[in-house]
Amino acid sequence: MLQTVLAISGKPGLYKLVSRATNSLIVEALDDTHKRIPAFASDRVTSLADIAMYTDTDDVPLWQVLTNMKNLEEGKTASINFRKASGDELREYFAKVLPEFDRDRVHNSDIKKLIQWYDILVKNGITDFEKDMKPTDGDNIDDRKESNEE
Repeated sequence: MLQTVLAISGKPGLYKLVSRATNSLIVEALDDTHKRIPAFASDRVTSLADIAMYTDTDDVPLWQVLTNMKNLEEGKTASINFRKASGDELREYFAKVLPEFDRDRVHNSDIKKLIQWYDILVKNGITDFEKDMKPTDGDNIDDRKESNEE
């Protein structure tokens, strides 16, 4: 299923792009409510396909980090409770996921957010991260149509 998964600054969780309105995007929460809300131009909306993690060499695309997490967790939700884990525990866990991550530029809050996003995606059945988070050519929603072939 090819879809656009979004993070909206100031709003918890992740969202799926549903449609475009005249001056906003219509997004659906990837949680139990599946509530649809408008995201306006003033909201900082970021596609997960555009996010990368800092490493000591090159930046690693988010889909690759999430795939590493999926392999570590064998496709299940994260084994660490990001809400209760200490900073050292988070960094130790993340070192298993991405051993070469930049310890100066990747903050504990980044690791917590990543684990939270991973859990949301897995619970919603979005686990083929390379395919689902592949950037499209152009920035038109019509470039991302759901595939019914599966």
